Amino acid sequence: MTKKTTAKKTVAKKKKAASNTKKTAVKKSVSKSSAKTKKPAVKKVAATKKKTAKKKTSMSRREKLILQIKQDLIAQRESLLKEAEDTLSALPSELNFPDMGDQATAETDRNFMLRLRDRERMLLKKIEETIARIDASEEYGTCEECGNEIGIKRLEARPVTTYCIDCKTRQEEDERIAEGG
Repeated sequence: MTKKTTAKKTVAKKKKAASNTKKTAVKKSVSKSSAKTKKPAVKKVAATKKKTAKKKTSMSRREKLILQIKQDLIAQRESLLKEAEDTLSALPSELNFPDMGDQATAETDRNFMLRLRDRERMLLKKIEETIARIDASEEYGTCEECGNEIGIKRLEARPVTTYCIDCKTRQEEDERIAEGG
């Protein structure tokens, strides 16, 4: 056996012995208190369980969701950057086809691909801004217009949003009216 294995076993034995000592001490205190009344011992055990539960769940559900959103955004950013790099390396610099129809189709496809990458570039900018807001933590998840918290479901559906659903709906209605539709 190696020194590391022996050391690990020794540490494990010490931990086990310490936990056994704690268990017997708890059993003794419970049996002493249960001789008097059983309810206080149960309350003490329940109180210690509540304290440890509070320590373990120091992050709220919303904070956990925000951390998950941040991880998803970082993965999406990496994916978009890789796709953009692949697209730029795959685009031909010159399109020369003998047939005019083929030439037009190739140019249309190329323009379409570039337009998609431009939209993804704008999305990348929003992702970067969102990650910065999450790191600042006091700004992410609050509406820029009214200052209310943005709902969890909305953040899950559209993590780069800056408006709550009510303000965004109002903004879209105003745009529709401005367009005359």
